[in-house]
Amino acid sequence: MKEIKTESGTLAFFNEDDILLEDPNSFLEIVFSTSSETIVFSKSNFHEKFYELKSGFAGEILQKITNYKLRMIILGDFSGYESKSFKDFVYESNQNGKVIFISDLEAGLKLLK
Repeated sequence: MKEIKTESGTLAFFNEDDILLEDPNSFLEIVFSTSSETIVFSKSNFHEKFYELKSGFAGEILQKITNYKLRMIILGDFSGYESKSFKDFVYESNQNGKVIFISDLEAGLKLLK
């Protein structure tokens, strides 16, 4: 993990190989290991079940983001997910500005609220 200072504040940036988040508890461990309110992950930092909405994993993570007043950017190509519900989830998350799914960090920073 490295910290990056931006106009939006300090980001906790995790590289692809830094961690694998397999459940909400592993997410909380990471959140509590940094003082940043904005956390940046690679798509591959999350277990594949995160992207299967019926697993409930993504919903639990978003609830924790809300409860702890955090913001998160997930960097990657999400075009391979065909599920309409996942596409709607990504769209609504990006509109809300607290959890951003995008391929470019600079573009993601502009969407944060």
